Amino acid sequence: MKMKTSVLSLLVAMALAGCSAHTTTSAQPVAPAAKPAAAQLPESVVKRELASGLYEMAISPQGDALYVSSAEGFKDVQGGVVYKLDPKTLQTLGATHTDLKNFGMAISPDGKTVYVTNSLDGGVSAIDTSTGKVLSRTLFPERNEKGQPYGAREIVLHNGNLYIGAVADPALVWVVDAKTLKVKARIKNAGKWVTGLHFSAQTQRLYVANGGGEILVVNPRNNRIEQRWKPLGDKPALLLNIAEDEATGRLFVTDNSKAKTTLVLDIHSGKIVKQLEGDALAVKFNAKRHEIYITQRESGNVLSLDAISYAVKQRWDLPPHPNSLLLSADGQTLFVTVKQAFNKDHSTSGPDSVVRIDLNK
Repeated sequence: MKMKTSVLSLLVAMALAGCSAHTTTSAQPVAPAAKPAAAQLPESVVKRELASGLYEMAISPQGDALYVSSAEGFKDVQGGVVYKLDPKTLQTLGATHTDLKNFGMAISPDGKTVYVTNSLDGGVSAIDTSTGKVLSRTLFPERNEKGQPYGAREIVLHNGNLYIGAVADPALVWVVDAKTLKVKARIKNAGKWVTGLHFSAQTQRLYVANGGGEILVVNPRNNRIEQRWKPLGDKPALLLNIAEDEATGRLFVTDNSKAKTTLVLDIHSGKIVKQLEGDALAVKFNAKRHEIYITQRESGNVLSLDAISYAVKQRWDLPPHPNSLLLSADGQTLFVTVKQAFNKDHSTSGPDSVVRIDLNK
């Protein structure tokens, strides 16, 4: 239990786990005595309390199933669950109960396999979406100086390979065969804590964010780091999640810990095009609507920004802690996981939620 608590504390530091809500100048304070958020939701928003420990999501290529990874509780609870929901109603269609806790998530192009990272145990599992059974699993052998496994955080599927970022110092990226879950290669010297991963179809490069304020540009054909960008220079930064506008060659990179900003970078040079101030965790770009979405975990908001002017088009108040984002294939629906704050003993005051936002309303 001591091992898991230590790793969990590290994940908390990188906004994978809960924290107390704070306000910023860009958002109205959330009053403790306010009415439940569900009573104030607009018509475009459907919110469902689901379970403790919700993190990332994936949607089937057919658009008929929404998968949500869950670590469940961290106090006196073993294992986790992968939930299968109806994307329109958020009602439960199925559930896979796992002996390990689930965090990051990816889905195969044919929709037959969901992959989840088991961060606290340093592993990845493959789940058959037709049966809900765990097909296979790999636990990585790396250990830190305390004998604890490297935390497996973000996961990206590209060209039959899974790229999985290690929460370690120094960090690495595991390259895993998606069919066999065997480790094919390791991208080493990745800095402190690999926190974000993104593959660009435009540049055919993998972009890796880390806790040292770096973006690494990796050639997936040979798994070599070709460039190392440090956009904020010597300023403290813990870069997290990445999104891309392929048409304009912009990368959007969030920092919710040190710099409290969203960086807009040139995808070829790493130079800062724009800096959007304010706490920012998850980020998605919607090419269909020319919008950028950002979760403000501390402020309790989800923002929709105009992708050209960066002006706030819409703000959804989803306290206490909006976390991960997912877009439907047609770009007209946004899904959000909303987390509760952790108590000192790693329990929470209630279940986390899944939110569906109709962007056309």
